[in-house]
Amino acid sequence: MTGKVKLWSLFALLAIVLISPVFSVETEKPFNMGMSMVIGTQSFVENGNTVTYQKLSFNPDISFGKIGIGLDVTLHYNFTGGAGNEFSVRKADWVPEPLTFSNLLGLYLPLIRYVRYGVKGDPLYAKFGSINDATLGNGFIMGNYSNTLLLPEKRIFGLTFDLDGSLFNFPLIGFESVIGNLAVLDVVGARLFVRPFVYTEIPIAKNLQIGVTFAADTNVYAQSPGLDTDTGIQEGIAAFGTDFRLPLLSNPAVSLATYGDLASIAGKSVGGMLGFGGKLISFLTYGAQLRILGADFIPDYFDSSYDLFRTVKYQLITENGGIPAFVGWFASIGTSFLKDSIVFNIGVEGPFGEAAGNDPDNIMNYPHLSGIFEIKNNILPGFSFDASYDKKLIKTWSDLVSPEDAVIKAQLNYQTGPAMISFVYRIKYIPDAAPGENQWAITSGLESSIQLF
Repeated sequence: MTGKVKLWSLFALLAIVLISPVFSVETEKPFNMGMSMVIGTQSFVENGNTVTYQKLSFNPDISFGKIGIGLDVTLHYNFTGGAGNEFSVRKADWVPEPLTFSNLLGLYLPLIRYVRYGVKGDPLYAKFGSINDATLGNGFIMGNYSNTLLLPEKRIFGLTFDLDGSLFNFPLIGFESVIGNLAVLDVVGARLFVRPFVYTEIPIAKNLQIGVTFAADTNVYAQSPGLDTDTGIQEGIAAFGTDFRLPLLSNPAVSLATYGDLASIAGKSVGGMLGFGGKLISFLTYGAQLRILGADFIPDYFDSSYDLFRTVKYQLITENGGIPAFVGWFASIGTSFLKDSIVFNIGVEGPFGEAAGNDPDNIMNYPHLSGIFEIKNNILPGFSFDASYDKKLIKTWSDLVSPEDAVIKAQLNYQTGPAMISFVYRIKYIPDAAPGENQWAITSGLESSIQLF
C-alpha cells in the first residue's frame, strides 16, 4: 500500500481525546513537588562526527492526587577554548532546521517530560510526553510501542489515553488510544471495546471483552535520514482488526485468560492469533500464542523498536510477496519478586521453520527477542539497575549477544542522600542509515544528579 492515510481520521481521533472527560480529578493525595538537577556529558553525531557536550538538566516533578507533571529542561554546552574561553550552546536543542511550525512543536513540546492522570489499568488514564509501553488490546497490532528510541538526540511528545465506562457505572464499553508524536501525528492508534455479557450472571462470559482496533503511520519515512516530508516523500500504512479476551481464572495465586485477534495490514494482508496467559504463584507471569499469518503480514507491527525499523517493515509489506504466508509462535515468561523490587520479563517470537525462504535480511524469517530487567534500591541499599534488550534477526546462538539489529539500554545508579551517580549505556542499530553514515548510535557516560527538594 502506498496511498496516504487520510488526515481527517487523525483529526477525528484527536478530537475524541480532547473532548473526553479528563477533568474528573480525584484529590485524595496531598500536593507534592520535587526538583532534581543532573550534571554529566552527552555525545551526539553531528555532520558525521561525534561531538561531546557538557550537560546540565533541571527536572521538576509535581503531583496532586492522580495528576503528575514532569519537566526536562536540558542545556548542552561547551567551553570552546581560545583566548576568550568562549562558551557555546548546542544550537539543535533550541533552533529547529528547517524552521517550521511542526518542527517548533517537536522541539519545545518535549520540554514537558510527561503529564499524567492515573496509571494504566485505571478507568481513566492519560499520559502526555514520553511513552514506553503503549499497547492496544492484546498487542497483536500495537504492543509495547515506544516513542523514546531516539533519545537523547530527540525527545518526542506523545499521548496515551484510556477511558473505561465503569468510571460512569457503565462497564459495557471502553476506549484506548495512542498518538506517538503530537507535533506531526504520525503513529496513531485507537481501540473500542465492549463487554457484551457484563450485565448477565453468566460466571465466565460476563467478563468477555470484544474490541476493534485501528492503527496507522502517516509517514513511515519521518525518522529516516534524508527521507521525510521536507523532501516530498511521504507514505502511510494502516492496520485494523478485531479481538477478544476472556478471563478464566482470577485470584491472587493463579490467573488465566484466553485471547485472540484477527487483523489486516494495508488492506491486503491478514493474520490471526490465539493465545493464553496469566500469573502463577503470584510472581510468575507466562503467555503463549499460535499465529497463522498470511502473506505480507507482520504481527505486533507497531512494537517497542518500531521507530527504528519502520521503513524496513514498510518495504517488506509493500514488496508484494516479501513475506510468504507462514505459521508462527510467541512465548513469554516473567517474574516479579518482593513487591516488584526485582522484575524480569522476556518474550520471544518467530516462525515454525523458515517464513521467507533463504533471505538472510528478512526480519520475519528469524526469531525476535525482547526483555527487561529491573532491580530497585531496596534490595542493595543505594544501588538500582534497569536494562532492556530488543534483538531481531536471531539466526544462531551467538546472535543473541550481537548488537547488530538490536536496541540495548542499561543504567546503573548509586544514591546517597539527595545525590545520585548514574552510569548510562545505550546502543541502537540504525537499519536504514543513509549511505556512508554510521549504522550505530552509541551513548554512554556518567551522570550525577542532586535532588534539590
